[in-house]
Amino acid sequence: MEWTGARYADKPTVEVRTWIGAPPGRVWTLVSDIGLMPRMSPELQSVEWLDGRSGAALGARFVGRSKHDALGEWATTSHVVEYEPPRTLAWAVEDPQEPTAIWRFTLEPENGGTLLRQWMQMGPGRSGLSFAIDRMPDKEQKIVFVRMREFETNMTGTLEAIKKLAESARTTGEGGL
Repeated sequence: MEWTGARYADKPTVEVRTWIGAPPGRVWTLVSDIGLMPRMSPELQSVEWLDGRSGAALGARFVGRSKHDALGEWATTSHVVEYEPPRTLAWAVEDPQEPTAIWRFTLEPENGGTLLRQWMQMGPGRSGLSFAIDRMPDKEQKIVFVRMREFETNMTGTLEAIKKLAESARTTGEGGL
């Protein structure tokens, strides 16, 4: 990731992508299973569906518990705001009208497999990062850049894990889970 000089109010974004040698339906099964995500993320520790839900659907809510060496531990409630199987899954963190972040997976058939993208937008709602910026406003651009670079690294790892699971399911004929 190159330096952008973005501030939190700019709603900076990051996107990573990978090609997976498996059909979109198989990749979708993995992407839409939010319960798998803690296995693929160094930060996300656990997730739990709310309101009696057991899977993704438009309007569904889940609590995610996260941990970061510099930021501590926290929990957020996310709302599924886009759900178009097997193409798009997105959720807004905290308030869907003024989210602290938006996360999105997009799948497209490509060359006999799937192009998988993971995208996120920071802000515009205040998050834990806002408190660090409040304490060091002169370092806001650096704080935002470092966090976005962390997101990019973690997202790359997530997509690598999804790719490995989806492609191993292809060769073993099993879910690979």
